[in-house]
Amino acid sequence: MKKILLLVLGLQLLSTTAQNTEEPKSNWTKKGSITFLLNQSAFDNWTAGGITNMSGTFSVNYDFNYNKDDWTWDNKLIANFGITKIKTLGVQKSSDQLEWNSVVGKKAKGYWHYSAFLNFKTQFADDLDKNTKGPTQLFSPAFIQFGPGMLWKKSDLLKINIAPATSRLILVDKNLTLPEKAYFGVEQGKSSRYEIGISVGAYYKFDLMKNISMENILNLYSNYLEDPQNVDLDYTLNVVMTINKLISANLSYQTIYDDNAFRGLQTRQVFGVGINYTF
Repeated sequence: MKKILLLVLGLQLLSTTAQNTEEPKSNWTKKGSITFLLNQSAFDNWTAGGITNMSGTFSVNYDFNYNKDDWTWDNKLIANFGITKIKTLGVQKSSDQLEWNSVVGKKAKGYWHYSAFLNFKTQFADDLDKNTKGPTQLFSPAFIQFGPGMLWKKSDLLKINIAPATSRLILVDKNLTLPEKAYFGVEQGKSSRYEIGISVGAYYKFDLMKNISMENILNLYSNYLEDPQNVDLDYTLNVVMTINKLISANLSYQTIYDDNAFRGLQTRQVFGVGINYTF
């Protein structure tokens, strides 16, 4: 009996010692994924028609969030770049995005937090095809939004930020200004445009079913200084259908409405099976 008691006491002591030597829990939550999608269509003497083409898309989606006491700081980095090679045409972009969104909040009551946010977005390159050179390039245009507001955050997977006094700065290379019209709202010959308005950002991610996740990112903006009824919209849907640890089927759909760039809906859709690395 004494041996049993000594053994129990010894195990308890070891357990207590191990608990006391554990590293303190980190206040950071970090999670992300790197994905490479490859698509190909080949035709040879195909009477029904078709053009041989190949496309590839590389993307990074990374979240790094901080939580301690009454403070929260959420960051999301999205980067993707894709190219398409069509047999009878040159190399063209199929996807191009670089965006960082950051929101810091201090708990107010319940799920509500006093907040301040910063959003930056641009693209990596121009149109790539020398015959159809587009007006965009790295940091032209670049959109910067920031301002105070209120954050409703139930979890890292469900949150809404409302900022009624948001400053918005649009930066462009004035040498690329399109003739006879404004360039993303920037007057010809100038390199920037300032706006102030209301911004709403929403994020919701959930599992549609086992191994299928849906990520929804919505951003709305209304400029108080000009046509406030024309609300800018930027919505992205990312669906990941996991096959195994490395292979997945991915669908990315994005729609934008910005009447300073184009008076109508812009849409982009990328679907493919590829290598998916989660870290």
